[in-house]
Amino acid sequence: MANAEDRALREQLVAFLRGGQAHAELKTVLDDFPVKLRGVVPRGAEQSAWQELEHIRIALDDLLDFSTNSHYVAMKWPDDYWPKEAAPADSEAWDASVRALKKGLADFEKLVGDPESNLYATIPWGDGQTLLREVLVAGQHTSYHLGQIVLLRRILGAWKV
Repeated sequence: MANAEDRALREQLVAFLRGGQAHAELKTVLDDFPVKLRGVVPRGAEQSAWQELEHIRIALDDLLDFSTNSHYVAMKWPDDYWPKEAAPADSEAWDASVRALKKGLADFEKLVGDPESNLYATIPWGDGQTLLREVLVAGQHTSYHLGQIVLLRRILGAWKV
């Protein structure tokens, strides 16, 4: 049975993964992103919103896989982490990516919220990482790139919040 401090930490980590608080929420940033702007790379930017979204999803899936899969195989940086195409194939591709990202976050939340998941134990197939480290990386990385999408929306005139 988890003690009060452990439960409190897990609750805070889940809240961190969900976003909001001091960061833009996933729903606010992605759910009404204008279809015609999803593949636009504005002058001065390196990626489109689609590329940022897919990068978040891919990296989160990789962090979750690393955290749970004893047969984990590292992906090639940066090639495997960024889509080549600036735009999604269609609206369904965007929606599928958003759904997959939300599922990945929910899966990470479930893992972190489980008192049987040891936050502090070294992941045996890693080189010193812990689940606590991986969830902090996942939350920070997601938040950073959602911020990049907010910036893209501002540049493109599609941010009303």
